[in-house]
Amino acid sequence: MTLAELLISTLKIVGLISVVLPLIAYSVVAERRISAAIQDRVGPNRVGPFGLLQPLADGVKFLLKEDFTPSYVNKVYFWMAPALAMIPSFVVFAVIPFGSMLFGEKMVVADLNVGILFTFAIVSLSVYGIVLAGYASNSKYPFLGGIRSSAQMISYEIAMGMSVIPLFMLTSDPVFFSQGLSESWNQFLMGTSDLNLSRIIAYQSGSFFDWLIFKQPLAFIIFLAAAFAETNRLPFDLPESETELVAGYHTEYSSMKFALFFLGEYAAMIAASSLMVVLFLGGWSLPLWGLDQPADNVFLGLLHIIIFFSKVSLFMVFFIWIRWTLPRFRYDQLMNLGWKRFLPLSLANIIVTAIWLWFKS
Repeated sequence: MTLAELLISTLKIVGLISVVLPLIAYSVVAERRISAAIQDRVGPNRVGPFGLLQPLADGVKFLLKEDFTPSYVNKVYFWMAPALAMIPSFVVFAVIPFGSMLFGEKMVVADLNVGILFTFAIVSLSVYGIVLAGYASNSKYPFLGGIRSSAQMISYEIAMGMSVIPLFMLTSDPVFFSQGLSESWNQFLMGTSDLNLSRIIAYQSGSFFDWLIFKQPLAFIIFLAAAFAETNRLPFDLPESETELVAGYHTEYSSMKFALFFLGEYAAMIAASSLMVVLFLGGWSLPLWGLDQPADNVFLGLLHIIIFFSKVSLFMVFFIWIRWTLPRFRYDQLMNLGWKRFLPLSLANIIVTAIWLWFKS
């Protein structure tokens, strides 16, 4: 890698993090305000206009709280767990195309030709942080939370991974892939393999009905439900389950170590939302007024980035709305849904898609 390439990658990383971190902070504010509205409360509104400085107050509070480590914990793993829970969620953003082109550069940190495999490989690492937190706490409730989380995340990763296979079967089909794409867009993607996330966006750039949410609605439903389970969000928040496990795997944590779990959860929600936008909602493209083609000027490139994060924000609002609307599943219901419903449905979806492509050819 040359010095120029290293500088460009660094600028991409800094720019992406400068967007993701405020999005995490204000997702927490949005959650508190939306939950307050649902429950007929006011919500945070004292710190700054409309409560917009609440994330700053929360950050200062976490920094000033006593960083207490109980004497009975395994200290090495206890300190390691929060970082392991947070880092994978941020690494996922490296392969997500959050825009088309800006200043002649692709708006993706690492344009891997196995982007989706990299994503699932990294996402699966976050379970280690949660299991370590439960084990290292040397306490009954965190241990139960860690065991629940490991079983839950492993179970739903299988369904989530299988749900995207029909998407790549469609986008790898030469007849479909040749429809509705300009020659310049094809050149932009030249040399990419079937697992490249940019190719998924290109496939969906013809019209709204080319978005894969319309062609693979079952895959979208399975992926969406699995995303709730992978991020430990209601109605699948059994690893935390305050009414049963106090706070689950992070019961013994305080100060910034607890904040890292908190950041990791919301970063995972944004990463899952970004994946759903890329896979099912056309990524940064919008089939209006030529907004589905790569940018040929700075304004259009910035507009594509705004479109992408606007779609991500809609998913974040949906995550929050579901949390304060639906009750928590029982643990047996959660596991039955993953193994006895979503896994067979995802397998059936692959078979049906394969048969349809075979007949069509």
